[in-house]
Amino acid sequence: MDSAAVNASHLRAFIERIEKLEEEKRAIADDIKDVYAEAKGTGFDAKILRKIVSMRRMDREKRREEEEILDLYLVALGMVD
Repeated sequence: MDSAAVNASHLRAFIERIEKLEEEKRAIADDIKDVYAEAKGTGFDAKILRKIVSMRRMDREKRREEEEILDLYLVALGMVD
């Protein structure tokens, strides 16, 4: 593909859409950060909240499997009984 084959207006439209979405993504990330800060301000542990959000995104079976492996490793390291 050479520069003559590139449709500049079509390319510009894609770039502008991506830029707009990136801007929205940054705004949402800031909002999420604010919610974690608010939760922390009321006594919740933000690190644990992040872990819970991550776990809730997982398929139940996948989460159970990861928890079993984690438990197995912790026992092997003598970190739990």
